Amino acid sequence: MPTIITRGAVSARAYGFGAKAAKAAPSSQSYTTPGTYSWVVPIGVTKVSVVAVGGGGGSRAGISSTCCCKGATGGGGGGLGYKNNIAVTPGNSYTVVVGVGGVYSAGAGGCSYFCSTSVVKGGGGAGANTFGTCNFVSGGTYIGTGGGNGGVSYGGAWPNSGGGGGTGGYSGNGGAGRTHTNGCAGSGGGGGGGTTTTCSVSPSYTVGGGGGGVGLFGQGANGAGGLRGTCAASTYGAGGSGGSNGTAYSCGTSYKGGAGGLYGGGSGSGRYGFSPTAGVAGAGGAVRIVWPGCSRTFPSTCVGTP
Repeated sequence: MPTIITRGAVSARAYGFGAKAAKAAPSSQSYTTPGTYSWVVPIGVTKVSVVAVGGGGGSRAGISSTCCCKGATGGGGGGLGYKNNIAVTPGNSYTVVVGVGGVYSAGAGGCSYFCSTSVVKGGGGAGANTFGTCNFVSGGTYIGTGGGNGGVSYGGAWPNSGGGGGTGGYSGNGGAGRTHTNGCAGSGGGGGGGTTTTCSVSPSYTVGGGGGGVGLFGQGANGAGGLRGTCAASTYGAGGSGGSNGTAYSCGTSYKGGAGGLYGGGSGSGRYGFSPTAGVAGAGGAVRIVWPGCSRTFPSTCVGTP
């Protein structure tokens, strides 16, 4: 090794000799409000693991026209993607995008990602649509080492609405939102799909519950699907992996669908005959970064707190 000559208070260690590079303590950074951010890598961090959840699709009400009446689907659930041991440079900044929940008039959810959409991404769920016959809208996809697609949402002919799709899981897809049958459970820790409530009006209209969301602390239990009923409070899909439950709607004056659960749940559709504002926005997405990425890896290796 060459001799390093120093003067004054400056030492050879200041030049990186004679000491090991600093290592950061295990920690994490979560972004849970939709928007665009710049994450600066802490000193001592060289590898990270990241999970990204896309926003859930927004819902709307069924429609009436001169030719026909159409029921509506709910919104599709957001996708979840993760990637481990991503190389980063201390002091550099990296883009983080958190997808917005789709707007209440059938808007698609926004995608969430770290660095770029080609590194790790959770795609947004599709916005609700109206159909004269049974059909569906898709959930968000994902990019990464693993993850799951968001749950689809099925709708039917008038007056049948559909429940929101559940968020994708860490190793499986979110549960499908259904109409006239129980919602589907999520898989691989995904959120459960919502289903419909029959409201006691003439004729009997159905209103959809929201899909369950997914948490950011690694794979946990699957979210259960909603239970179909008459003005029941159990039409929502349950959250998977610690995510929030969707919201049920128990009939009333506005006949809006139920909201999707955080993070990424699709919303349930509103009652036929109302304006699209009887729909509900989907739940927003999220991104969580953990380090060191060489030892903390999704879906379940040391990715809890901190």
